[in-house]
Amino acid sequence: MAKIKTTPKIKTTPWNPADNIETPEDVVNYIEAALEDGDPDTIIATIGWIARSRGMAQIAREAHVSRASLYKSLNGVSKPEFGTILKVMNALGVRLRVEAMAR
Repeated sequence: MAKIKTTPKIKTTPWNPADNIETPEDVVNYIEAALEDGDPDTIIATIGWIARSRGMAQIAREAHVSRASLYKSLNGVSKPEFGTILKVMNALGVRLRVEAMAR
């Protein structure tokens, strides 16, 4: 009887974007990519990852919102108010800028 070759098992670990956001440039690059994608859920999720990378309690304090409210706003299910997003972005040290689109 021929022996069947098996491939070794590959161990994988979940990828957490928050683990890779370390510098202000990383923050800008992640948010710019999300904005270019244009999907509101992607933008909110990205801001959530960045907030988690910085510490939700700290961002909540700086944004003047409760930690529970911040988690709820950025949980991927809720639709946060635009004002909340602006407060969080300010706490993250970034702001929105508008530019004309090429037509």
